[in-house]
Order: sequence, then structure tokens, then C-alpha cells
Amino acid sequence: MATIRSMTGFASGRGEHAPWSWAWEVRSVNARGLDLRLRVPDWLEGLEPALRDMLARAVTRGNVTLSLRVTRNESAAGALTLNRAALDGALEALAGIEAEAMERGITLAPSRAADLLALRGVLDAGAEPDDTAPLIAELRAQFAPLVSAFVRMRESEGTALATVMDDHLNEIAALTGRAAELAELRKDAMADTLRTNLARVLDNADGADPDRVAQELAMLAVKSDVTEEIDRLQAHVAAARDLLAAGGAVGRKLDFLMQEFNREANTLCSKAQAGDLTAVGLDLKAVIDRMREQVQNIE
Repeated sequence: MATIRSMTGFASGRGEHAPWSWAWEVRSVNARGLDLRLRVPDWLEGLEPALRDMLARAVTRGNVTLSLRVTRNESAAGALTLNRAALDGALEALAGIEAEAMERGITLAPSRAADLLALRGVLDAGAEPDDTAPLIAELRAQFAPLVSAFVRMRESEGTALATVMDDHLNEIAALTGRAAELAELRKDAMADTLRTNLARVLDNADGADPDRVAQELAMLAVKSDVTEEIDRLQAHVAAARDLLAAGGAVGRKLDFLMQEFNREANTLCSKAQAGDLTAVGLDLKAVIDRMREQVQNIE
């Protein structure tokens, strides 16, 4: 059996490219179409469109969420360097404060070098913060394995779904076969019922339109014949098995087919006119409903 995919999946990963480190995860649930939601730092210019394109080429349906968190490791950022412009500004400000304090007769504690170095911007660490091209290139390279792991999980989930649906199809086929047997067994009884109804119509047909009488008789016959419904159910079982065997993005087709399954089961129940056949029809509806729930998760 070829691979089908579930719309449920998850993958996560970590990596680093000094002085940066990151953690990301991608997860998905079922949806009518493809809905990609990416939470990527906006200062990594151009990364989000590239990641979105990779995801869109890997999956066709599902609500997919990608989260990326990037942090800078200051201990690995390199040697500290003195920002002369920031230091000059700090010293000028300090001189102005001390002069103002002396004019007002206020004595200030002596300033220490450590106090100045602690001021924001006086010390710079490592590479410039806008030097993100190497980081973006590494993130793009590391995203491909993450997407592959994500797709593998969806395929694994899809394989499990295919097994469950194959069991459902076997049950539907067995119930359809039972319905065919019951329909065959009741043929004589239905023929007697039809003859009784025919006699009733003919007894009250004096002066009636012959065409109208013929239509009524045809309606009585159609209302009791479930052969067409059984044939269609058997055809739907075969079509569903073909779709599962073909694999790929077959979720929409299977969903449409489940509607057809349900329609035939409803009609079978409405035309049964017998308790045992009605019971089979209700069992069919229950199995079809369970299978439809599984189909909702297929890509």
C-alpha cells in the first residue's frame, strides 16, 4: 500500500552557529486547506519567505505552525571592545553632573571605571548585531532535516490511519454483503407485497389515468428495491481502496466519497421495510461515521 499522510505531525530541533543558538519546532493539525503560520524573528530578513516556501513544497494540507527562537551567546561572542564614542559621551555627561553638584555645594562619591563600563553601549561584544547573513544561511540549511522529520511523522501517522480505514472498509463490505443477502431473501415477500398493492390500486383504478396508474406501480417497485444502493456501496468500497493504494494527497477525494457512502446507507435504511435490513443499514451508518472521522485527518 502506498504512503498516505496524516495532517497531524510534529518535529523539533536545536542548533548553533557561534555566537548564535536556536530552537525551533513545527507542528500541524487538520484543516480544510493549507494554513502556514510562522513565528520567525523579523530581524532575520528574508528567512521567513524561504522557510514558508520549503514548507509549502513539503505539505499540501493542514494547519502548520513553525516557531523559531534565536538567542545570542555573549560568552562566545568574542572579545570585548571599547566604544570610544559612547565612553566620550559618558565622561562628558559625568563632568557636567560633577560641575553642577559643586555649584550647589554637593559632594559626590568618586566615580569608578567599573561604573562607566557598566553603562549601556560603552563595551561592545563580538560581531556586529546586523551581521546575520551567515546565521540565515545556516538556518536555511538546518531547516531541511527538520521538515523531513516532520513529513516522516505525518507519513507514520498516515500509515496507521490507512490500517484503521482498511478495517472499516472490510466491515462496510461485510455489512453490504449481508444487506445483499437479506434483500435476496425478502424478494418473495416483497413480490407478495407488490401484488397486494397492485390489486389495491387496480380495485380503485376505475376511471383513472392508465399512465398515472403505471407511474404509481413503478414507484412502489422502486421504493422496495435496494439493489442500486448495494451496488453503489460496493463500488464505493472499491474506489476507497484504490485511493488508499494510490497514496498521496487523497484526503479531499476520500472525504467526498464518505458523503456518498452516507447517502447510500441513508437510502438503504429508508427503503428497507424490514427490521433486519434496517439494522444492517444503521450498522453501516455507524461504521461510515467512524471512518469519516479518520478521513478528516488525511492530507
